[in-house]
Amino acid sequence: MEYLDNTGRQRLGDALRDSIDDGAKLSIIASYFTVFAFGELKDELSKVDELRFIFDEPTFAKQMESEKDPREFVVRRRSREKGVGGTGLELTLRNNLNQRALARQCAEWARQRATFKTAKQRGMIATTGSYHVDNPNAESHAFMGSAANAFTLEGLGYERKPGVVTGISHFQTSAEAMGLKAMFDSVWDNPALVEDVTEEVIEQVSTLYRENSPEFVYFLTLYHLFRDFMEDETEDPIRPGLRFEESVVWGKLYDFQRDAVVGAIRKLEKYKGCIIADSVGLGKTYEALAIIKYYEERNGRVLVLCPKRLRDNWTLWTRGNDERNPLADDRFAYDVLNHTDLSRYSGMSGDIDLEYLRWGNYDLLVIDESHNFRNKSTDAEKTDRYTRLIDDVIRAGVRTKVLMLSATPVNNKLLDLRNQIELITEGDDEYLAETDGIPSITQVTRVAQQRFNEWSKLDDSERTTESFVNAVNADYFKLLDVLTIARSRKHITKYYGAASGTFPTRRPPISFQTPIDARGELPPIAELNDMIAQLTFAQYQVLSYVRYDQQRKYEDRYGDTWGKDFQSQVNRTTAVANLMRVNVLKRMESSVNSFRITLRRILDGCVDLRGRLDNVGASVNYDMRGTDTEFDDDDDAEEFVAGGRVHVDLRDVDALRLRQDLDYDIEKLRLLLSYADAVTPERDAKLIRLREYIAEKVTNPYNPGNRKILVFSAFADTTDYLFDQLAGPLKRELGLECAEVNGGANRTYSLKLRRTTFEAILAHFSPKSKELSERDRNAGEIDIVFATDCISEGQNLQDCDCLVNYDIHWNPVRIIQRFGRIDRLGSENKEIQLVNFWPDIALDEYIQLEGRVKGRMVLMDASATGEENVLESKAAGEMNDLKYRRQQLEQLRTEVLDLEDISGGISITDFAFDDFRVELQRYAKDNPGLLETSPVGLHAIAPIPDELKGEVRPGVIFCLKQNDERKDPKDTNPTFPYYVVYVTDDGARMTKHTQPKPALDLMRAACSGQHEPLLDLCKTFNAETRDGLRMDAYTDLLDDVVAAITGVQETKGMESLFSLGEVGSGVTLGFNDYSLLSFLVLR
Repeated sequence: MEYLDNTGRQRLGDALRDSIDDGAKLSIIASYFTVFAFGELKDELSKVDELRFIFDEPTFAKQMESEKDPREFVVRRRSREKGVGGTGLELTLRNNLNQRALARQCAEWARQRATFKTAKQRGMIATTGSYHVDNPNAESHAFMGSAANAFTLEGLGYERKPGVVTGISHFQTSAEAMGLKAMFDSVWDNPALVEDVTEEVIEQVSTLYRENSPEFVYFLTLYHLFRDFMEDETEDPIRPGLRFEESVVWGKLYDFQRDAVVGAIRKLEKYKGCIIADSVGLGKTYEALAIIKYYEERNGRVLVLCPKRLRDNWTLWTRGNDERNPLADDRFAYDVLNHTDLSRYSGMSGDIDLEYLRWGNYDLLVIDESHNFRNKSTDAEKTDRYTRLIDDVIRAGVRTKVLMLSATPVNNKLLDLRNQIELITEGDDEYLAETDGIPSITQVTRVAQQRFNEWSKLDDSERTTESFVNAVNADYFKLLDVLTIARSRKHITKYYGAASGTFPTRRPPISFQTPIDARGELPPIAELNDMIAQLTFAQYQVLSYVRYDQQRKYEDRYGDTWGKDFQSQVNRTTAVANLMRVNVLKRMESSVNSFRITLRRILDGCVDLRGRLDNVGASVNYDMRGTDTEFDDDDDAEEFVAGGRVHVDLRDVDALRLRQDLDYDIEKLRLLLSYADAVTPERDAKLIRLREYIAEKVTNPYNPGNRKILVFSAFADTTDYLFDQLAGPLKRELGLECAEVNGGANRTYSLKLRRTTFEAILAHFSPKSKELSERDRNAGEIDIVFATDCISEGQNLQDCDCLVNYDIHWNPVRIIQRFGRIDRLGSENKEIQLVNFWPDIALDEYIQLEGRVKGRMVLMDASATGEENVLESKAAGEMNDLKYRRQQLEQLRTEVLDLEDISGGISITDFAFDDFRVELQRYAKDNPGLLETSPVGLHAIAPIPDELKGEVRPGVIFCLKQNDERKDPKDTNPTFPYYVVYVTDDGARMTKHTQPKPALDLMRAACSGQHEPLLDLCKTFNAETRDGLRMDAYTDLLDDVVAAITGVQETKGMESLFSLGEVGSGVTLGFNDYSLLSFLVLR
């Protein structure tokens, strides 16, 4: 006997070469058999007369699926079965792309000379690996030892792991060898111990060279990427026996919505929270209703928190006997409260008595428009809505799961998301440390915000989604992926196809740019703005007139509310005055009537305060809520009312200075008011143009018979004006029924409704989408609605095919949200139209005008920034926004945008992977065991989809795995250690390995519906590569991909020298540090 250490010239493979003669019979007991080991010894194996191979643990056993084996064993068994295609260190050799050719040779050889058997049960063959060579005309040889337990390159000694010592005993005499052969024969011939699996092994080998369908390779790639998810989630999250999938609401969902529901339930069960951030018009509300139904089927108590304007939307579905409720049979029983109810401790909200409500008794909390909770107070002594939500609803009582709905969870800051995530984590910064390797949510979001700030300073041409992904830490994308579900309209259309329903075609936007005065006698906007900018707005900052000797009194009185020192308090009042200055400008842009009303209110306030100065004993109630507070921006409105009521004793002010400023304002305001009063409705050019357009649209409808138009304005004064001036003439001249919805006084012109609530008005405006009953339809329909932004979110008005923005909101997101009321999935309209009324001023001048007005300090809650000088930072941030606001508005002149398409903006829909996981789970459920036992290294050939031929060229999508995870700094790829990269045939274009999702999206598009191999494409590919023998071109592309990955890692590794944590060692990575798991050839 001799001892082999399985290295150098003492390798088992070399010993076998020396031992095997022509006509030999080879008998092996081992755990693994691979085609790469066959390839190494194929010359010798071609000489043997017979190979007998026994798997020492159950592998390919026919009865395995019915046995209740522990998961650990099932995983090991599947590893042995799929290991036919290669294991361990052999993986690097697969990068030669020679697996296909080896597999074909191995299968042909095995059919002629090999027989495979497997142990039927674990532990039946309690022996180490062994090889026996029975030569016909020479001595036999036997090999035994732990290293011989696998017929792999590592087992043969041609690859080895560093630091691993192995030993093999070589028996060279026939007597010793025959003893091992006798033991082998006793097992081989015992049907109680083993069963034949030859066909199964050959079938597995054949899969390595058989033509594969693109769909199969796509799902196999997903399995490699998300196998941990699959192994952790072996059970369907939908509990059986609940009849949930028989519900009415489930039946109304499209496939992509069902995927969102299942994915959200999975996150709710695992993380106790989820944010659904699908784009506008994709049906988030119905997805939430399905989730609510699931938990109500489990007897869960559910609370829905929504904006007050959406309350009736949610309560309707709980009214089982209401004929307007299309989901009545689902018997929803959840409670509904308003966001504002969190600020109340008594009184009724609907039929709920807030004084006695057990806030902490809900199993599921659904927050509609959750972006309203993106800010929280930093004052430990102050309880705001956010704090109460955390303390009284989520932390108190039972463990509450939190489902949030928002199309814009990230508004101006990436940090917006952190505060919403804290509603899920209950403020636990290490909540995801164990489950997902995110040690600190705060740190991840802080770093992301820093990099976002740097990215936002780039030139327009450089500020792209791609550059953002390269800049921002991958942990942030992982955080998004873990807790959010976000799909865009383009994503649904492209990757779900017709099964996702249809969207209407967007016509190019129509832009009107009209002067204020049809006679042209009014000064231009820029001149009017200069007059507005000169106003002091003294009545809104009386505190700033307090004499120095009286200032301490106000510090003591309002320090907790308005700032710790007097100057901080004054700064805030100055900010309020500047907000009013902006508000006046916005109202001037909206309508001359809104401008006129606002000027008159401000003038009346000035005159009133001026009169009080003559009464020395008077005091001023400095109450923001008592003045003109109708803003078109929620943030401005919140800032305006911040601080509540401030009382200023006029005996404490510098009366002379205050009187002078009030007199100045009164003079300027009277001049401005005279200009506004001169523009009567007959001279209002903008009003005239709207009336003309309505007549044009009704005469030449975009869709047959559709006369409906939705007109938006930021201000109720404007919608009042439009209704008053147009409702009568439009009824008399065109037979159009008009209505107004502004969140306050809602009205119709001649249509008699049982109730004139805005819900009733919208139901008669869009009866199909609102599923209005036939009885109510008989009352008639509404053709034109003049509305404020009280309905810009959460409403489905897709019966309408035309939306008019009578004033342009300075935030393009609001414009897109408005259009989302009619641009919706499943619309019966083939085309829809967006109409924008622009100020009569050049866009560049308009942006500069905004810059001059907004160059100010504003109120802000410090909680979301962590910056010390909050007031100045907000002003600087808004000025920085102007750099790309121009580009956004310019886009809106020529095209209708989705939220994710806004130039310079970022949408989280670009980074979520949950769709892929749900798809994978569905496929695995329909094809049990297929993916788990399939070997790696497979490929398919797919055509480039027609709709992508303009942007995609022939190439390859590679799926790689880095073998040693310790060699990566882990900040370059959210799916590490896996990479998915698309590269063109010429190597000129390549997707970033830091962005796996674009390559996966492309792969899904190319493979969708391709259930069978495309034989014509396969024939061409096989001719090019000589059936896999000539893969040089693809190996070169693979080399380029690996070089790109290691190059990026080297750069990031250097960066990590200056940050906390382990320094990455990307510089040591090379070609053989990566395994090729699958690839798709695009033709």
